[in-house]
Amino acid sequence: MGHGKLRKFAENETFRCLLQPDASEVLAKPQGSRALVLRDHAVKGHWNRDMFAAEQPIVLELGCGKGDYTIALALRHPEMNFIGVDIKGARLWKGAKFATERALPNVAFLRTRIEFISAFFAPDEVSEVWLTFSDPQMGSENARLTSPLFLARYRDFMVKGGIVHLKTDSRFLHEYTRAVVRANGLDVLACGTDIYHEGFQKPAGENPGWDVDAVLEVQTFYESMFLEMGLPITYLAFRIDHEGPFAYPADFDAAFWRAQEGPRRTFSHQRAPKG
Repeated sequence: MGHGKLRKFAENETFRCLLQPDASEVLAKPQGSRALVLRDHAVKGHWNRDMFAAEQPIVLELGCGKGDYTIALALRHPEMNFIGVDIKGARLWKGAKFATERALPNVAFLRTRIEFISAFFAPDEVSEVWLTFSDPQMGSENARLTSPLFLARYRDFMVKGGIVHLKTDSRFLHEYTRAVVRANGLDVLACGTDIYHEGFQKPAGENPGWDVDAVLEVQTFYESMFLEMGLPITYLAFRIDHEGPFAYPADFDAAFWRAQEGPRRTFSHQRAPKG
């Protein structure tokens, strides 16, 4: 491990806005069992009290990387609290350092695996979830962050009618998510397959209840690189307003959309630049 990473890991320990729970805090082995089970972390249900300056609606960015999107949204919306979630401590360092140095009162970061997300948030604690350039996981449906498995987890801690935003360069993941949304009759708020050149379907009315302009005005590091290369960026927003089990889509042609993906998947999920 390089000295740069060691320095960042050490500095991460000093950031109050960054929560880095040990695995033992969210995993337990019941007596008489060999299997580990997820258990609630102490912060569950208490994010506004323990991590933020004010009681405000909470927005998550899952797979936030360096936290640039989380920070940008927080600066646009001081009336809301934002949490970036990622497993890579060296990446989270940048966002946590920025938030700490500027004393941002509405930004926090959580270092954990997204599979453990249910251990950290209580019912009705989260208003929106952003998924920005997630790995499409073309070979493992349940690993996709918009699979029925994950949507059920989000529903457990989101307010009724909470919004999920998917912004991605992966047409495979975009079309898969649309298929999941159709299969479950979820309310689509916005949709586009090349949003910077063709725009996207936007919700009717003057007050859609979320920041529509942020879709085009806020960009991740990778997103700006994709745009310079002329790659299309897709977007989908929908409400988690489904009761009962989530159905898996029967009409998604995985082979077709996998073939359409092209070689850029290698580029878009390569190791993040140092910094």
